[in-house]
Amino acid sequence: MADGNSSDEDFSDDWVLYSQRPEWSDIEPLPQDDGENPVVMIQYSERFNDVFGYLRAIMSRQEKSERALELTKDAAKLNPANYTVWQYRRDILKALSSDLYEELSYIGRVIAENPKNYQVWHHRRVIVELLNDPSGELSLTESILDMDAKNYHAWQHRQWVIKNYNLFDDELFYVDRLISEDMRNNSAWNERFFVLKHNGFTPEVLEREVNYVMTRVGLIKNNESPWNFLRGLLQQGTGKLGQFPSVVEFCEDLYNDGIRSPYLLAFLVDLYEEQYFDIVASGGNEAEAEEYHVKVQDLCESMANQHDKIRSKYWRYIAENFRRKASERTTAGSGRNGV
Repeated sequence: MADGNSSDEDFSDDWVLYSQRPEWSDIEPLPQDDGENPVVMIQYSERFNDVFGYLRAIMSRQEKSERALELTKDAAKLNPANYTVWQYRRDILKALSSDLYEELSYIGRVIAENPKNYQVWHHRRVIVELLNDPSGELSLTESILDMDAKNYHAWQHRQWVIKNYNLFDDELFYVDRLISEDMRNNSAWNERFFVLKHNGFTPEVLEREVNYVMTRVGLIKNNESPWNFLRGLLQQGTGKLGQFPSVVEFCEDLYNDGIRSPYLLAFLVDLYEEQYFDIVASGGNEAEAEEYHVKVQDLCESMANQHDKIRSKYWRYIAENFRRKASERTTAGSGRNGV
């Protein structure tokens, strides 16, 4: 079954229309009301019209029964993205005091068939909350992420359950495995940051993680995810990109070795701009400041003309904005010296 699409394919050949079932003879199905002049008439299948006609009928009667529960299952097969179907199913489950562990097993199978469907994941979350039992959630999300390591819904569910039930302990080991398998997995890098932020960025953690990410960058230089991770780490410390001399040396070594990854160059633009303004603010060596000024300009021009041409206007804006701020800072400094 395709995610979020109605389909008859999951029904067995001996499946019988509800209109032909004696046990449903007391129900008059309600047809869908599209108004007098619908703009577009959707050609639903006979089975779809049958199931949803009976669903509308029992919902109008607010029937909460085992047969109604089975009907919602058929409706969910035809359209797993239908929020109303899942909400009514939850209402029935509560009214019947149904076995929620059985429901958990059922919705796990549905998720495996519809792993990118928001409504099925939401239904799973509600059942977990009702049971107050997250014991199967990490294994479920892991199985889904084994199929697609960047499934947003699985990651969202995983983060929810980890945060709400304090299941952080082994998550870094899991994420490290994913990153080792695919260092371009931006979702895994995001998850690593999520865990670290919860645990706290102590100086020891920052140093460890800076070394961790530099090792990964060294293996694949043109990989945006670890560069973003590195920026995020440095923002947690002093907020300065140059706070770790090892990072500055690492980036400059890459550049001197001929690496021209746009992510490296963008990092260097921000790093050199930061260093320029630090020197100016401290009244430091003017020649050294001018050297950083030139580096920022040259790197922006290099990005605009060679390494990130699709954003050439952006890099020229960055260069112009830097020149403007540098000029304003220089003018302000001259004014103070003349007082």
